[in-house]
Amino acid sequence: MGERKRIPLGFSLLLLLVACSSFQLLRASEDADDAIFYESFDETFEGRWIASEKDDYKGVWKHDKSEGHDDYGLLVSEKAKKYAIVKELDEPVSLKDGTVVLQFETRLQNGLECGGAYLKYLRPQEAGWKPKEFDNESPYSIMFGPDKCGATNKVHFIFKHKNPKSGEYVEHHLKFPPSVPSDKLSHVYTAILKPDNELRILIDGEEKKKANFLSSEDFEPPLIPPQTIPDPDDKKPEDWDERAKIPDLNAVKPDDWDEDAPMEIEDEEAEKPEGWLDDEPEEIDDPEATKPEDWDDEEDGEWEAPKIDNPKCEAGPGCGEWKRPMKRNPAYKGKWHAPLIDNPNYKGIWKPREIPNPDYFELERPDFEPIAAIGIEIWTMQDGILFDNILIANDDKIAESYRETTWKPKFTIEKEKQKAEESESGSDGLAGFQKKVFDLLYKIADIPFLSAHKLKIYDLIEKGEKQPNLTIGILVSIVVVFFTIFIRIIFGGKKPARVERKNTEPKESSNNQSGEENEENKEEEETSAAPRRRTARRET
Repeated sequence: MGERKRIPLGFSLLLLLVACSSFQLLRASEDADDAIFYESFDETFEGRWIASEKDDYKGVWKHDKSEGHDDYGLLVSEKAKKYAIVKELDEPVSLKDGTVVLQFETRLQNGLECGGAYLKYLRPQEAGWKPKEFDNESPYSIMFGPDKCGATNKVHFIFKHKNPKSGEYVEHHLKFPPSVPSDKLSHVYTAILKPDNELRILIDGEEKKKANFLSSEDFEPPLIPPQTIPDPDDKKPEDWDERAKIPDLNAVKPDDWDEDAPMEIEDEEAEKPEGWLDDEPEEIDDPEATKPEDWDDEEDGEWEAPKIDNPKCEAGPGCGEWKRPMKRNPAYKGKWHAPLIDNPNYKGIWKPREIPNPDYFELERPDFEPIAAIGIEIWTMQDGILFDNILIANDDKIAESYRETTWKPKFTIEKEKQKAEESESGSDGLAGFQKKVFDLLYKIADIPFLSAHKLKIYDLIEKGEKQPNLTIGILVSIVVVFFTIFIRIIFGGKKPARVERKNTEPKESSNNQSGEENEENKEEEETSAAPRRRTARRET
């Protein structure tokens, strides 16, 4: 009997790796048969995807590998460009029959400071669009995916729905959507639409948001309009008195009330400090300054040396004419006003009467338009955004299988590489801690009752990400912000009631710049009002 040959360990591991890879490919192949649509970008997109020929969309799409992998994707190759590309489906996909799963991968290889990485699921071309003219006005049924810029940091889910009464299409935005992961790794985004009106948003297979299409708590504006609306033609009566308090007409100003008394008076008890330099000016000519050689008295005027603080004043208690300091006048009362009393004619805050909403309707399920194409229409300041493994399926198990076979192996490799790089830099523990801190802070910023303060919180978080050595300082700042908000909530008091008219028409975006403009105007006024002090040119 001959001696049995031993198979080398390395060769055995290679065979095992090939077998596992073949099994994953076999599973992906089997899953592809079950998918309604699947795009792996293993082959070039040219001839299958159509880039928009509109003038605004100059961004160049490329078929390229994901960094560190042999896996190809659709790459955003240039910064600060608009991109638009579309792929028509073989047959329209109905969103009304059973479960529908929308899933795709993105990798922000150079990060994402300002831009989008979302997909649009377009209605049939009969709705009024052409592939070569695809743009931001092309009608879609669903828009889904990451978007980040300034105060915006969210994974959008927006659906357009036709109001059966008015015939208008209205955009409905998911309230409090999850945040975009802040790293440069591959991530997979999944939206599961259930026949019971449930929506689930997953990131990397983990549920981040659950909503109901018919709930007014989950979408803005709500899918089902209010039954009544304020009457736009109703007018407030002329004799309607909204003043809860009025001045007491019977009140009389006290005899000892002096309206002319100043708020501040000189402190008669103050004495001039010993050693005060009455004859010394507070500023003197800079003795080291010299007139520039190119100074022309006729063109530039008479040259004057720039002023500096008088060093004698710094050594002594003070310079110049001494004046007594001011103090609060104990007799000051200001202008007298009659005290306020309850208004006997007060009728409350007026609001228009409610009338039936002509656009009101009821339904049991959203009347989604079918999906006939998948488009990517974005504007971004970053390059390196890679799209891959776009999937439409009718079973979330199929989507899970794709995540396991296409996304997870890449993510695992990228995660291990990230850990190795952090370890080599000697900051593994600190960097890992910082990453967890920032991820937690982004989640905290998504808490609904903090929505009004998102901009301030995001600004602090982004500063911390750019300067990781300031993590502790950033944490302290954010704790102060949270504490301030908490105090205002607990002790802020009640706000006066006011009337607001509801607007049933959706707004896709709104930028309130009045505050910034007011600040700028204020600064300009202050600058123009301030006296200018002439300074001499210094020789360089």
